Amino acid sequence: MGVKKYFKKEFQASNFNLEHDITPDFYLGCWQTNRSCVPLLCLRAILCAGNIAIVIASWVVLADLLTSHGFWWIYLTQWGILANALTSIFAFAISLKVYLGGPIDSAFGLPWYIKLYWFLFNASVPMAFMITVFYWTFLNAEFDIPGLDATMDIFSHGINSVTMFLLLITARHPTRLLHFYHAVAFGILYLVFSLIYYFAGGLDSSGNPWIYPMLDWSNPGPTVAVVVGVAIGLIILHGLVTLLSLCRNHFSQRFRKENRSFSVSG
Repeated sequence: MGVKKYFKKEFQASNFNLEHDITPDFYLGCWQTNRSCVPLLCLRAILCAGNIAIVIASWVVLADLLTSHGFWWIYLTQWGILANALTSIFAFAISLKVYLGGPIDSAFGLPWYIKLYWFLFNASVPMAFMITVFYWTFLNAEFDIPGLDATMDIFSHGINSVTMFLLLITARHPTRLLHFYHAVAFGILYLVFSLIYYFAGGLDSSGNPWIYPMLDWSNPGPTVAVVVGVAIGLIILHGLVTLLSLCRNHFSQRFRKENRSFSVSG
């Protein structure tokens, strides 16, 4: 009965939008029992610094290996870590704004910067998981940048997901099933870029006419199959993120309730 009620509530047209009645859910951690923005502010500061450091390290290391800074921008991994950095920057900025200026007024709906953070969150978390799974499953064996440091490889294709997972399990705002299109939109944007890059005569740093071996537009049949598979994978991963957020909410609400009861009885 609870599952049926959940799906009935989720599959409403209004849930395609970025609206939520409880603004503090965007700057209070789900595991904290007080109303202070400081705990989540501190964690978000660490995650923000970490994601920015990954982008900077990737830029420094890969730009040298790829012979040109321009090649850095063509890979989905770099798009992904940039999205992670932007998401964590907005998350930190929201917490910092509340710390410095007090609660956010949402009398006329969520402010634009919270909506933008929410969109980035919905797009970047499933995409980070997708990049990690896709790289270590399909790309690692046949796609190699000569001289790439193993540590940088792990941070770009592994720690990227860890930082977003930490952002996910400490947040309190909801993840809606109908927001699946945010991650898909991110994927479509990269797809359009790869098409334009190919038809404009773009090459990778080794002179190949493709960015990734399985994204070779000179052989459209298998490439389209890969694109469809990735789109389906992103929707599935968004569903997984939604499930994780539901589990997070369930256990964190029990944790907060038990701790409040303990405080009262103590």
